[in-house]
Amino acid sequence: MQFEQLRRREFVTLLAGAAIAWPRAAQAQQAAMPVIGFLHAGSPEQNTERLAAFHKGLAQAGFVEGKNAAIEYRWAAGQNSKLRELASDLVERQVAVIAALGSAPAALAARAATATIPIVFATGGDPVALGLVASLNRPGGNLTGATSLNVDVAAKRLGVLRELVPKAARYFALVNPSSTLAQSFTKDLEAGAESLGLRVDILRASTEREIDAAFASLPQQGGNALLSCPDAFFYIRRAQLAALAVRYAVPAIFDVREYAEAGGLVSYGSDFLDVMQLAGDYTGRILKGEKPADLPVVQPTRFELVVNLKTAKALGLDVPDRILALADDVIE
Repeated sequence: MQFEQLRRREFVTLLAGAAIAWPRAAQAQQAAMPVIGFLHAGSPEQNTERLAAFHKGLAQAGFVEGKNAAIEYRWAAGQNSKLRELASDLVERQVAVIAALGSAPAALAARAATATIPIVFATGGDPVALGLVASLNRPGGNLTGATSLNVDVAAKRLGVLRELVPKAARYFALVNPSSTLAQSFTKDLEAGAESLGLRVDILRASTEREIDAAFASLPQQGGNALLSCPDAFFYIRRAQLAALAVRYAVPAIFDVREYAEAGGLVSYGSDFLDVMQLAGDYTGRILKGEKPADLPVVQPTRFELVVNLKTAKALGLDVPDRILALADDVIE
């Protein structure tokens, strides 16, 4: 009897010890879960599809948020001035890797915040020209990622706009002068305009009020056509730009399909969802132990042309059959 009581007490003690140990084990497992710092210039509401693409790439590398990885999100909500502070916060949080996505300012802010934590970027500009990497094939340092090169196809975009609006009298480009992409975009655009025998006047806007003023400054006699510089500030306000283009009866071309989906006339550029997915895959590979310096910057292989026929009708514009035939997607 005494032996049975002793065995019973030992079992209860063992059970109590296990009850204490289980939460500790769970906490240890949670603490061991790698943490990804997610830095973005925009807001989650404006980037649901892009965020889903990042998660898809992360899953391809074997990581799922909440299962075997945690993500600390930092959104600047269109205020680039907050990016450095947000990046520094992620560094203090001692995250395993920083995914600085969607814009050059986010990547540059992360680079300024740390030279040791791996950084994965997704931007539309040339990472070498921006000073993010030493070269595309051999990044060096603690940064690598994906680039859409949407800034570098400004000349091609101008050609599409010219074919779409052959009777345009004047061409304009909307540029955010505070953007790190403004200079390279303008340079590529000017070279393309010269080769086509065209002149493009630059409209500058870095606030919502300046965007309104830029459209209001267009010649009232019509015959205008507009290009928009790839920029996170404009992307967040894509519905505003699309609505102003219709209001002022100016055919406009943008860099990514979300503009056309928001009511813009046409977009031409790489599939940025693919870029975000590539960045997610790289983030996962770095969590597995690969080094940014050994991962070449990836570039998209597919560019897409999207036409919004509803907007064309509102502008009184007949879209040429050739443009429709070349379009990857037509919104009706």
